[in-house]
Amino acid sequence: MSALVVGVIGHVDHGKTALVRALTGEETDRLAEEKARGISIALGFARLQAAARQVDLIDMPGHERFIRTMIAGATGIGAVLLVLAANEGIKPQTIEHVEIAGLLGLRRAVLAVSKADLVSPEQAAAAAAAGVRLLMQAGFELPPPVLTSVPRDTGITALRQVLLGLEAGPAEQHGFAMLPVDRAFAVAGHGPVVTGTLRGAAVAAGDALELFPARATVRVRGVQSHGAGVASAAPGQRVALNLRDVEIAGLGRGMVLAAPGMLVPSDWLTVTLRAVAGAPALKNGMVLRALFGTAESDIRLRLLDRDVLEPGESGFAQLHFAAPVACAARAHVVLRLVSPARTVAGGMILEPVQRRQRRHAAPALARLAMLARLEGAALVAAELAGQGAAGTSLQALSRLSALAPGHVGTLLAAQPVHTGRAGLVVALAAFEAVCARIIAVLAARREGLAPGKLLAALPETSAAVLDEAIAVLLARQAIARHGAQLVLPRPDEALEAARDEAALAARIEALLRGAALSPPDPKTIVTSRAAKRAVDRLLREGVVIRAVDRAKDREILFHQEAVEDAMRRLAPLLESSSGLLATDIGAALGISRKYTMPLLDHLDTIRFTRRINDRRLRGAAVLSSPAPNV
Repeated sequence: MSALVVGVIGHVDHGKTALVRALTGEETDRLAEEKARGISIALGFARLQAAARQVDLIDMPGHERFIRTMIAGATGIGAVLLVLAANEGIKPQTIEHVEIAGLLGLRRAVLAVSKADLVSPEQAAAAAAAGVRLLMQAGFELPPPVLTSVPRDTGITALRQVLLGLEAGPAEQHGFAMLPVDRAFAVAGHGPVVTGTLRGAAVAAGDALELFPARATVRVRGVQSHGAGVASAAPGQRVALNLRDVEIAGLGRGMVLAAPGMLVPSDWLTVTLRAVAGAPALKNGMVLRALFGTAESDIRLRLLDRDVLEPGESGFAQLHFAAPVACAARAHVVLRLVSPARTVAGGMILEPVQRRQRRHAAPALARLAMLARLEGAALVAAELAGQGAAGTSLQALSRLSALAPGHVGTLLAAQPVHTGRAGLVVALAAFEAVCARIIAVLAARREGLAPGKLLAALPETSAAVLDEAIAVLLARQAIARHGAQLVLPRPDEALEAARDEAALAARIEALLRGAALSPPDPKTIVTSRAAKRAVDRLLREGVVIRAVDRAKDREILFHQEAVEDAMRRLAPLLESSSGLLATDIGAALGISRKYTMPLLDHLDTIRFTRRINDRRLRGAAVLSSPAPNV
């Protein structure tokens, strides 16, 4: 079913509630105080439905004292129904309501002239013409006005058809779920319930949502739309969510529910502002009241491109909040004077997560102009290009564009990008330029450079992009690590080093072969890193054997040929006796205990010998070559 939320606006006593009742048969003034005083205090909700069309009407309080409630109700609406009394015409609250609707980004309106039976046809037509001019001056598009009278049932059917004929507008697609809470209450047997106009994406029973400002995770127990349970609700619909994992005391108007991880509280919001014509000029640093979503807060205004925002002008600004707030990009905000209460400006949130920016900074202002001008795929592409070698992240792009991470990923798949660890995203050309720059910097430093100093040499690059580029270059073998240093591989030098290492290994092998079973102390052999690499190479190749004297905790390096010779000489002695003592074995081989004990440890390990008490017997291992005939 195609759905549209329409806000019913206008001055107090102009007959909004009576008109909604005539249109829908539903009474929106439900509070005893509303009925007693004859004016709306809280938001009222009603529904028009026919065939596959549904229009949700939000009856907004018209009295100046309830303007905050009116703005809360305006969150998420797609069009406005302006009710203008024929006998009174345009009033101050009429103008302010139209201004607020325009500041909230709305551009579709319907004009209903109420109480037409109380004046002449000419007066009713004049009131209609004035209402049309007011709406058109504020930038609204609207069909011909409808003259109505509730007591005489005049124009009600025509107005109903006009509302049902409004196009629902492009459905919100590819966003993330968000619900600014305008009411919270408990239902016996069910628990906490919150209501609002759903934005961004559908919500279904069982979904997890994040509650702000508490930053608590809650789960949706059930979903209702106009009192009827539904499996899921689509963006743009009025919904009631029955929640679990939260108490009613922890809920209230002004809070917001969102898809987990998509909102981040910040005490700075960067916005594009338009000052209301006829309002006082706005000066840098002044304190105002900000109304956003269903919340409100005092802010200090920080103008970024000027010192004064004159009535009717537009500019860029930051709103500084006393405490962090959670807002989505592309949402709207309204600014009012604290005293006397009056709407003075409004606009769209460009960056919901942002620190204080420098004023009059040309690059920053150019970027904000881009954010204000573009949306969707164009915004993602421009932001990616603008971040250059610093890169960004999938989540940051999602928050900036108000699009779901999955959809942003789809958009990126169609662009030349490098996607790295932890959601890092860099334009491919910028990433390859960073890789080339790393190679160029290392080429000028034969001794190499530590990653930290490399980052200092590439100030345009972020640490995350540098780490990713290093990992990619190491995988490509375009650079190498030498200890803590990054260096360029130099094939000629590597070949020469390998030759030197092979020559050194050959010399060490000859030394150990000549020493037979009485080799020199390893410390006299491994005197440098090159010597250690040579010995390690001989050990890997099996040319040299490392043996250990466990009692003395020292090593001996034997040549493999010397060990095999000892095994051939000992084999017949071990087989023809009831076992040999270590001293017997040393005497048979002509070596001291210093060499005998590590040799026997090795022979025990390879199971050529087996030890019983102090004697060695023949083990299970077989000689690799037969004993020569003597």
